[in-house]
Parts: sequence; C-alpha cells; structure tokens
Amino acid sequence: MTVTADDVAGWQGWIGREERRAEIVDAEAVRRFAAAIGEDLDVGRRWPSLGHWGLFLPVAAADQVGEDGHPKRGGFLPPVSLPRRMFASATMTFHRALTLGMEAERVSRIADVRHRSGGSGDLILIDVAHVIAQAGEPCIEEMQTIVYRGAGGATPVIVPSAPVDGVRWAPTPVDLFRFSAATFNGHRIHYDAAYARDEEGYPALVVHGPFTAAKLFGLARARGGEATRFSFRAEAPIFLGQPIALVAADGEYRAIRADGRTGMSAKMIHSADLLTA
Repeated sequence: MTVTADDVAGWQGWIGREERRAEIVDAEAVRRFAAAIGEDLDVGRRWPSLGHWGLFLPVAAADQVGEDGHPKRGGFLPPVSLPRRMFASATMTFHRALTLGMEAERVSRIADVRHRSGGSGDLILIDVAHVIAQAGEPCIEEMQTIVYRGAGGATPVIVPSAPVDGVRWAPTPVDLFRFSAATFNGHRIHYDAAYARDEEGYPALVVHGPFTAAKLFGLARARGGEATRFSFRAEAPIFLGQPIALVAADGEYRAIRADGRTGMSAKMIHSADLLTA
C-alpha cells in the first residue's frame, strides 16, 4: 500500500479538529483500572499509576467496530488507510490530582499529522493533545503520538538471552484481558491469539503499550515519589509468555524483553526534582 501526497494532504485536513467529553470521575472505573494493573484498590487513598486512562474510554457502536477490534477509521481521527495502528509515545504533565465523584472535561485536539518513510515503509504519525480539567482548572495535559504503518511481514519469535536484573513482570492472558476490559480496548492482538498470529503476524499475544507504561510509571513512582511529568516511548513489541524486566538505570526506566531488547523506555520528573532544580 502506497501513501500519496494527496492522501497525506487529506489527512492533514484533520489538524485542529477538537473533541470534548465530560463525565464524572467514577471511583469504580478508576478502581477497575487499579485492579487491572495490580495496584492498591483503595483509589481514594492512592490514585493508580496513569489512572486517567481508565476514564473517557472510546465508545463505538457495534456496527462501527472494525475487523481488528478498533473503531472504524474516520470521525475524530483521520481515516488513515495504513492497516496497523500503534500507540507509540506520550508526554504528560500533572498539575493537580483529579477529584473522585466530580465532573471532569477532556478536550482533545489533533495537533499534527505527518508522513515518514524508511526501511519499514510508509508511516503516518498523528499527535493528539489532551487536556483533562475540573472546575475549569487543568489537571492533566498529555500529548500522544499514534503511528499507522503497513502490514509488513511476520514478526520473528523472540529468542531469550541472558536474564536482565530488574523487577520481573510476567503478565498472563487474564491480565491482558482485564486491562483490555478496564480500558475498553477491543484490539484483538491483546486477547485473540489466532488473530494476532494469522492476521497481524505476531508470534504471541501483544502486551498493551499503555499497560507497560503504567507498570514503568509505578516503578518510577515507587523509586522517587509522585510525578510532575512522565513520558514514554515504545521501541519494540512485547509479547506474552516471556518474562519482562522492569529496570531503573541512569535516570530512565525500561521494560526489557527476554531477548535483552528494550521494549519501552520512560522518564519521570518528580515533584521533589522541581523543588531542588
């Protein structure tokens, strides 16, 4: 599949498009997210790592869901024709805590649409800016980058190497299903092994990027306290059935696959860091 200049220009017409959603910050929704990532269920006492991802979930009618489980293309996001979609990275700023039981509004805006090409073929990168506010005051700002790419070939089976020191994380199929449920993520690569293998060429179920990001956030918070800023970047897919090492080193946090390759890297700025800067 070839992306033309006219295709890119058409998708760039979505830049500036906004979507506004308001909902009550529901304690049970946040609690389900905490359960899915394995954290404290007393969310009134301790907000879960990246718990805002349990809110403002994507809702598509049954006839508006694509074959891959994602909502069909178009609407708020441009109808990019490349078949594969990945949540590639995000940068977040935390201004104040969300208050349970109080209405919040999320304003989302298409900030940029750009085309890249390289050895892996055409890529379309879409930056989406989100601001979550309560009582008119911003609580969380987040810039997400979503990447679309061609189908490509099959992904080779990972060959384990020497173990890496770190916090061992071995998610199960139930963990992936629960995270999909808590975030209303219908993408079949996370729960339908036959689809992941036969249609998208993966050797096993794929661990959600946001799930991995939440685990790295939790590690960083345990090491240095609450966050003012947090960013992550997906570098390689992480698959079910092999242990993952969550590692803190040189100011970064990494999820290391069984073959020694970094699946995701992250950085956090803590409140105390700003006070001493």
